[in-house]
Amino acid sequence: MADMEAFRDAVAAWAVGGPGDPAHELAARVPVRAAVLLEGLSDVAAVNALAERRGRDLAAEGVCVLSMGGAMSVGRHTRLLGPAGLGLRLAGLCDEAEASYYARGFEQAGAGPGAFFVCSADLEDELIRTLGVPRVEELIREEGDLRALHTFLRQPAQRGRAPEQQFRRFLGTKKGRKIHYGRVLVEALAPERVPAPLDDLLSSLRPPAGAR
Repeated sequence: MADMEAFRDAVAAWAVGGPGDPAHELAARVPVRAAVLLEGLSDVAAVNALAERRGRDLAAEGVCVLSMGGAMSVGRHTRLLGPAGLGLRLAGLCDEAEASYYARGFEQAGAGPGAFFVCSADLEDELIRTLGVPRVEELIREEGDLRALHTFLRQPAQRGRAPEQQFRRFLGTKKGRKIHYGRVLVEALAPERVPAPLDDLLSSLRPPAGAR
């Protein structure tokens, strides 16, 4: 939905010091009811992929899925988008190590502690453990990255690491790879085998009763 993309862009500009008027104007026109605050674009890819698998169009439901470019920006975004700003419902998904930033930002914005969900250790780790290393390696082969994976695994720094840690690190070694596999790994999940934090986040974003 073009309007939701424009709103997302306006929020991104506002969050780094740009004017807030475009975001306010678009929020009234789209309309948007909720904002999902995510650390990065790979998380956005995963959330959108799961929504699509379940036949949901989050933008059409008034849900804006945002990459903040890091968890330390969550306080800024909750102030702009929460009760003191645009008055949107807030939700989020974060890495275990960044949970304190989310807790503080959501609390200061007046959002409840159940509004965001915590991955252990991050979403890629959740997805790799759920799918299992053999299945992830198969997916990497299908995507044409198996040679790159084997080269990476031969590096001295990878010796002694658990396979799950190695694969998780591999996904972040090339620009865009983590984003690409955010979607690939989610699409490979069995419907009943979705990691709890991701499943709970999407379930929490159901439209209000009676909404179309």
